[in-house]
Amino acid sequence: MKSPAPILVSPLFRELDGHLLNLLRSLAPGDWHRPTVCSAWNVKDIASHLLDSALRRLSIQRDGYIAPQSPQGFSSHAELVGYLNRLNAEWTTATARLSPTVLIGLLEKATTELADLFEAADPFAPALFPVAWAGESASVMWFDIAREFTERWHHQRQIAEAVDRPTPLDDRRLYFPVLDTFMRALPQAYRDVAAPEGTVVSLKVVGESGGAWFIRREATTWQLFTDIDQQADAVVTLDQAIAWKFLTKRTDRATARARFPAIQITGEKAYGEPALEMVSIMA
Repeated sequence: MKSPAPILVSPLFRELDGHLLNLLRSLAPGDWHRPTVCSAWNVKDIASHLLDSALRRLSIQRDGYIAPQSPQGFSSHAELVGYLNRLNAEWTTATARLSPTVLIGLLEKATTELADLFEAADPFAPALFPVAWAGESASVMWFDIAREFTERWHHQRQIAEAVDRPTPLDDRRLYFPVLDTFMRALPQAYRDVAAPEGTVVSLKVVGESGGAWFIRREATTWQLFTDIDQQADAVVTLDQAIAWKFLTKRTDRATARARFPAIQITGEKAYGEPALEMVSIMA
C-alpha cells in the first residue's frame, strides 16, 4: 500500500495565473457578462473573486494584517461558510464598478506577488489556514497552498467554459494536482460510513489527467492510499470532463449520475455511494 505524497504546486501558480491573464485579455466586452456555472456570478465576478482571494492571502499571510472586525473563530462549519459567502458577496458588489482593464491590471500585480509568496514558503511549516473540507483543524503549508491552487484552477476553468474557449488547464501537469488535492477529502466523506475492517473503495478519474485513489477501512477510521494490494469492494469512476464540476458542487448530482458512463459504481454500491457526496471546496 502506498500513502499519498505531498502535493507541491508552488512553482505552478505563476503559470496558472498567467493563463488567467491571457484569457481575460482575450475577452470581448460582452464576454465579461456571460453567466457561469458558479451560481449568480458572471465572468467578471469570478475574475474579481480571484483578485480578492489573492489580496486577502497577501494581506494575512505575508503582511500579518487582520482586519479590525474579523471574527476570531467559528462555532460551526456552517457559520464559517456563511461568513465566507458574505465576504465574497461584499467584494463582488463593490468591485462591480471596476472596468475589466483595471481588474486585469490589479490581477497582474496581485498574482505575481502571490506566486512570490508561495514559492518562498516552507511547504512543511504549519499552515495559516486549515483545510476544513478535508476534516482538518490544522494543516501543513503544502496542503493549504494546494487547496489555494484548486480554488484558482476551478474558478479559471469556469471562466473558460463560460466563454467557450479551449484551455491549457486540462493538461495533466495542471489538472492532476487539482484532482489529487480534491481526493484528500475522501476520508472525511466516509467518516460516518460503517464497514468491516479491510473494506476498500476506489475512486478513479478516467482521462489523460486522471488517476486512481483508494480508501481502506482501518480499525476506527478510513485511510487514503494512492496504491493498494487488494481488490476494491466498490469502484467509483468519474470522467475527467465532469470530475471538477462534480467535486466543486457545480453540477446537479442527480443529473450527473444519470450521465452513464460519465459516472459509474461497480461492486458494492452502498460503499461507493458516499464518494459521490464528497465536496472539495468550502463555499
